[in-house]
Amino acid sequence: MNRVLLTGAVLAVGLALAASAGADEGMWTFDGFPAARVQEIHGVKVDQAWLDRVRAASVRIPGCSASVVSRDGLVLTNNHCVVSCLTALSDDKTDHLKDGFLTAAREEERTCPGMTGEVLVATTDITAQINAATAGKTGKDFGAARDAAITAAEDVACRLRVNARCQAISLYRGGRYVVYRYRRYTDLRLVFAPEFATAFFGGDPDNFNFPRYDMDSAFLRLYEHGKPVKTPVFLKWNPAAPRAGEATFVSGNPGSTERLLTVAQLETARDLSVPIGQLQRAELRGRLIEFGRRSPDAQRQVADAIFSNENGFKVAYGRQLALNNAAFMAAKRKAEAQLRAAVAADPALAARIGDPWSEIEAIQTAYARDWMPYRQLEAEAGRGSKLFDYARALVRAAEERPKASADRLAEYADSRLLVIERRMLAVGKLEPELEQLNLEFWLLKTREYLGTDRATLDIVLGKESPEALAARLVADTKLGDPAVRKALWEGGAEAIKASDDPLIQFVLRLDPLARAARKTWETEVTGPTERAAERVAQARFAVYGDTVYPDATFTLRLSFGKVAGWSWRGQEVTPFTTFGGLYARATGAAPYALAPRWVEARSRLDPDMVYNFVTTNDIIGGNSGSPVINARGEVIGAAFDGNIHSIAGAYGYEGTANRTVVVSTAAITEALLKVYGRDALVKELVGK
Repeated sequence: MNRVLLTGAVLAVGLALAASAGADEGMWTFDGFPAARVQEIHGVKVDQAWLDRVRAASVRIPGCSASVVSRDGLVLTNNHCVVSCLTALSDDKTDHLKDGFLTAAREEERTCPGMTGEVLVATTDITAQINAATAGKTGKDFGAARDAAITAAEDVACRLRVNARCQAISLYRGGRYVVYRYRRYTDLRLVFAPEFATAFFGGDPDNFNFPRYDMDSAFLRLYEHGKPVKTPVFLKWNPAAPRAGEATFVSGNPGSTERLLTVAQLETARDLSVPIGQLQRAELRGRLIEFGRRSPDAQRQVADAIFSNENGFKVAYGRQLALNNAAFMAAKRKAEAQLRAAVAADPALAARIGDPWSEIEAIQTAYARDWMPYRQLEAEAGRGSKLFDYARALVRAAEERPKASADRLAEYADSRLLVIERRMLAVGKLEPELEQLNLEFWLLKTREYLGTDRATLDIVLGKESPEALAARLVADTKLGDPAVRKALWEGGAEAIKASDDPLIQFVLRLDPLARAARKTWETEVTGPTERAAERVAQARFAVYGDTVYPDATFTLRLSFGKVAGWSWRGQEVTPFTTFGGLYARATGAAPYALAPRWVEARSRLDPDMVYNFVTTNDIIGGNSGSPVINARGEVIGAAFDGNIHSIAGAYGYEGTANRTVVVSTAAITEALLKVYGRDALVKELVGK
């Protein structure tokens, strides 16, 4: 495994920073999609009408991607993207995670608490406004001016628009700023989901591997005013099996890549942020697993958290291996030196750009000093506790809302308040024991990493232990009740000040420390880094032009590729798996145990039907649930993973082995008909 990851990472570096990207490399914005290159490589013509239709049928949901696949608002995504919904809709008598979720009529479709869907409608470039607002400013002043200009631009873009959300995004590490305007849906109902054992067959051992045999798919439906949304623009469902070599496109929302970071920033990730994150994930994983062993209900409660943690652990593990490889870092240094030399060779460009690389390197001293307080008190505060998140949002909203929108913390601007309010008032299920575990773990790690002699810890913990404090806060808070949260939200600062809720009081005590850590971080690290990164981005544009795509930002992107296997260690990995392979792989013991429905349906299924397949598309986390589309704009699968070679994709793309793993629409159709008996759903998908 180590050789796979490191070889891919090393080869990726030259591609990621070269003047022209590798064959199928790139998570491209829709307004910068290299259609001519696609036609040259794959012989497929992608015109503006094709792009507009795919964009309008692509959906962003929390943490994942999805697509509209019928004229009645039916949405395809991954099963692992709706695990929290399945858990929320379950109880001690019904376990939808274990048994799946099936509906025979639309009246049986159930709302997923807190689930939202966003469709990109328009983008507006605001780079000139941001540059004008930040001209001559540095440090905290730069950040404040930029945030105020962003807030103003978001407000203008969404003003007087109903059901809209506007979000300003920094592309190219500050080289370009764009406001994305979305059509927002807040009533998404679950239509179908297979059993977790079916969707995640092979479990963590098979994660980031191939061959795979996973029915990692689910269907939601968009509702508005209690009725399904009419969606005349959708992706046509193609129930046929994919063909080796055919062109594929993935439209989705890749979460985050770091392909444009400087060497100094990568070294800090290698030496500090990645290993600390891994240490905490490793310990938390053990705690979650032990929690799940208490009972079947405890296992249900913790399944989503374990899945998320193990996935994150494996991703960071791959990144850590790449960053610790001397050849990888040497290639990064060489690429950076080439760019710096190109700038130095142009006196006018050099005078305009200066030396932002050295500035970023100097900032790493402040990063190392300030990161842990910022991480524990602000960025990772509460770590997974929904109750803590409620309390902090209520406390901060009460303080921020009386201010002018441009003067608030960026996430509490007018354009973003509605998102927080809806999350706050949503009726969702809380698991008190799991809440206590998450809160306790965060408090323990905060004490461990900040040290017991700090005055900070006296304020946070008082005379209580992390265990006792977490237990008391969870047991005595009333914030699990949406009516209580609603009253505090509407009551504002007076209601918060008068509240005797222990979790509200705890956050009131903590928040000045968290805000101070955030202010220091923004003043000494993010502000000057972003200012310098803008000039690095300008240098890239000057040297490479628009042949370089921006890092992923969990906004809509389009990648291109083809159905293809790969060669490794003298063996050919074929691009397809089949139902027959699933049954051959099944052992009867987890994680290779088949759900009862699948055992019973074996004789009805075509053993040669393509189940999962791989493509050369460039994706990363956040793309889960993305439609995989053929040249005609038809959906032929849903992306749900990458192979082991893809983990270093955070830092670059290597096309000979980096693969996207997909569940085929052919397999989904076959399973809906012959395993689950969902004939009506199939008729809707195929338009009959």
